[in-house]
Amino acid sequence: MQANPGNARMNPRVFRSIARSLDGQPLGPDATPSATRRIGVLTSGGDCAGLNAAIRAIVHRAIVTYQWEVVGIEQSTHGLMTHPPKVRQLRLEDVDGILTAGGTILGTANYGTPFAYPQPDGTVKDVTETILESYQKLGLSALIGIGGDGSLSILRKLALQGNIPFVGIPKTIDNDVGITERSIGFSTAVNIATEAIDRLHFTAASHSRVILVEVMGRDAGHIAISAGIAGGADVILIPEIPYQLDKIAEKINHNQALGKNYSLVVVAEAVRNEDKEAVVNSSAGQGQGRLGGIGQVLAERISEVTGADTRVIVLGHLQRGGTPSPFDRLTASAFGVAAVDLVAQECYDRMVTWQDRQVKDVPLAIAIQDYAAVDLDGTLVKTARGLGICLGD
Repeated sequence: MQANPGNARMNPRVFRSIARSLDGQPLGPDATPSATRRIGVLTSGGDCAGLNAAIRAIVHRAIVTYQWEVVGIEQSTHGLMTHPPKVRQLRLEDVDGILTAGGTILGTANYGTPFAYPQPDGTVKDVTETILESYQKLGLSALIGIGGDGSLSILRKLALQGNIPFVGIPKTIDNDVGITERSIGFSTAVNIATEAIDRLHFTAASHSRVILVEVMGRDAGHIAISAGIAGGADVILIPEIPYQLDKIAEKINHNQALGKNYSLVVVAEAVRNEDKEAVVNSSAGQGQGRLGGIGQVLAERISEVTGADTRVIVLGHLQRGGTPSPFDRLTASAFGVAAVDLVAQECYDRMVTWQDRQVKDVPLAIAIQDYAAVDLDGTLVKTARGLGICLGD
């Protein structure tokens, strides 16, 4: 896809009249038409630690190296569904101090597709034309989107439909985007889950209990197996490996026979029950049930089979929040710089990745189609088995 040269030179007075920040002030100074490019950035999907670090890197690289303008689009594509669009100019002073901040200063959204967006009356409507019209009015010459596989898939479809020069940055605590070893947010989520497991060893031992820790993982068990190994769990259950209740009970009873009066079980939220059905929280909102509750289901069954006193801890959104880990800050910073460089090189429909200890870029279409589940023959599964951790099979 090629940029529309006319967009980058839109009359600045028109731009200022339609693009205003949340406080109602015009986006930028009295610019004059020039070769200066104006790029947009948005965050989409669930929030995670490290998003602000990526935004900061994009702004620094674009302004300091290329002397471009950067426009932040608020609430993902939702910010382009209104007239005027909800955007704000991002200057160096706007991103000062956000490197260690959790969440995203631009806000995000993880519900509704613009191709069938829910309406108040219960119907759905295709709002893509509104989004594309807003993009064109902003005079943007390229767009950088930070999201998971679902968000990047939607953004790519929009980009192709509207001839938008687009570059993607992978972020997801689930770490399941294809062709990248790391996604923004994963490291911090694992750190938080591991710390929780570390703390629970003591209370589990004090009360001779089996404690189940339910962690996030919509389709993949990367958080569960990584934090479970790092935290010294006795049992790790991931959606990629169907479990047998008697195998879990056998491990717990074995611990007791060895004189260990407690056990810790880490379970990913996407693990299914014994009937092979997903466990869903029907009160999650937006009219849809969301994964959650397998920990409680398993706790009751384990108690029935073993007689053990069981407790459940659901970490939930704790894994998304807080100060990003050093590695997430590093990953996000490297991704942000690389994404801006791709725009400078006019290399579009690409996604930046972390491979072989460096940042590379790959075709976006391939990245979002190659889902990255836990490798059953990979190092982490072999390590867990080698440590005697029960994986339920």
